[in-house]
Amino acid sequence: MASDDTLGRLAAVIEARKGASPEASYVARLLGKGTDAVLKKIGEEATEVVMAGKDGDAARIVAETADLWFHSLVALAHFGLTPAQVLAELERREGQSGLEEFALRKARERESFDPTAATPAPRP
Repeated sequence: MASDDTLGRLAAVIEARKGASPEASYVARLLGKGTDAVLKKIGEEATEVVMAGKDGDAARIVAETADLWFHSLVALAHFGLTPAQVLAELERREGQSGLEEFALRKARERESFDPTAATPAPRP
């Protein structure tokens, strides 16, 4: 069973539950709370992955990462996006050094910088 199949099936379940009753569906309840609640939940789950990693607890790292991925799928659905789009982006990056990708991103940011735009206040 390929992982993208699992992600696709789970995304389909999440999509189907978007319109369900919040009393009957955790996904519907979370989405009903809005963007901030969905994003806050991702932050909470990411923190739990970090804490499990700090503890060195392999089983908990896996379980918390599963929670993080699930809530990331909920966020994708919330924003009208799919796991296939994320997988396509990962495939696009495949074979490219992380350092090269970072340097390319920084170069694009410099190219798009508008010096006439408002500048941020200096740091104290």
